[in-house]
Amino acid sequence: MRRPEQLASPVDAGTGDRAAAAGQVPEVPGILTADQLISTGRAIAAGQQADGSIGWPDGHVDAWNHVECAMALSVCGLREEARRAYAWLAQAQQPDGSWPVQAASGGVVEEWTTESNHAAYSAVGVWHELLVTGDEEFALRMWPVVRAAIEFAIGLQTPRGEIIWRRHEDGTPDTYALLTGSSSMYQSLRCAIALADHLSDPQPDWELAATLLAHAVACHGEAFADKSRFSMDWYYPVLGGAVRGAAAERMLKAGWDTFVVPGLGVRCVRDEPWVTGAETCELAMALDAIGTRDQAMELFEQIQFLRADDGSYWTGWQFENGKHFPHERSTWTAAAIVLAADVLASRGPEPDDGSHARAVATRGREQPQPPAAKTRGQLGLAARDQVGLPAGDELARTAHDHLGLPAGKQFPVAGHGTHTPAAGIFRAAAAGSEVWRPVDAAACGCPAPDAAGGRAHTAASPSLD
Repeated sequence: MRRPEQLASPVDAGTGDRAAAAGQVPEVPGILTADQLISTGRAIAAGQQADGSIGWPDGHVDAWNHVECAMALSVCGLREEARRAYAWLAQAQQPDGSWPVQAASGGVVEEWTTESNHAAYSAVGVWHELLVTGDEEFALRMWPVVRAAIEFAIGLQTPRGEIIWRRHEDGTPDTYALLTGSSSMYQSLRCAIALADHLSDPQPDWELAATLLAHAVACHGEAFADKSRFSMDWYYPVLGGAVRGAAAERMLKAGWDTFVVPGLGVRCVRDEPWVTGAETCELAMALDAIGTRDQAMELFEQIQFLRADDGSYWTGWQFENGKHFPHERSTWTAAAIVLAADVLASRGPEPDDGSHARAVATRGREQPQPPAAKTRGQLGLAARDQVGLPAGDELARTAHDHLGLPAGKQFPVAGHGTHTPAAGIFRAAAAGSEVWRPVDAAACGCPAPDAAGGRAHTAASPSLD
């Protein structure tokens, strides 16, 4: 069992008030205090059902938004509520590793279609909870859940690398992938690989899957259905980490005037006069990850007009008719606020002198060699050859590689005031100076990513709007 120094000491279940008093709840000076953030956490907890699930305003539950809310509860010091959320996640998982896309409160499944992105995001939540609490027993208990979920997701991966977005009720996969979902799944795979490495159960197949997926997101726009009217398709390749450095800056700049409404926030879709809190916070985290913190802070401050008196947040604002739209306060919007606050509360990247960052991968002994990498039957040798991956042990990378850090470096996820767990996860997603490209470009046939932002290929995909 790996016990890196960066993990927090195990904490007792306690209230948000005690966590705030101990300085464990972040605050964004001049924008949100720790007490205000705890109020937002409590607003999320107020929507939690007796079985631990956290759903939409209409009552249905999906695993992605549920996990987002569980992470927010942990940030706010509401550990008991967070653990109830993770207990529901384990209980509601299906034998194939998935979660029904609409599981109503009380365990009644309304629709058996299952989404790859919903399943994979469990890895981000479990890794985040381990970083927040340092609870090794929790990580061990949730490891089978994460492992099954990731296997479900990469079971939908194509040889090119993108991951089909869902399976139908009869078990057949859909026919297309979504750029936002695949971008998010790259982050999920990196967190899953980090967790596997931490628990001494390396998964080289996942590393191959992550490499293929990142390259598809960064360089193969034609692999995804055309959902470009949605702002998430604009910024998620950066937020998830597949597009990095200068290419990430170009990508965000290219869509800025289309999606950002000055003084209000980020449009949900480019052709509607509607800004939303969750998209605005996610863009702020993407901006922070590539070092543009001033813009991130400005967006985060602007969107606070959606805050209600009880700490909850309206989902969005229709700025032509001056009304909240939809007329709801959603738990996932509040959760996005909390995670963005956690990211923005921490300082930006600092020199790696060891004073703030803490080691991730130190056992005090030599790392065990991972087993020879296996190629998944679905991907086959052709997929390995396509991206020029070496065979055998050389394929296996440490968690540092997938978190954007070189081996032996330190992972900045220390406590409040330096680098928070959320900051470490999201900043590492965009660390590095290049977009993902194949090891052997000739084998894939990709030109260099274009100057507009990263994806080299732009052949039309079917529109599904």
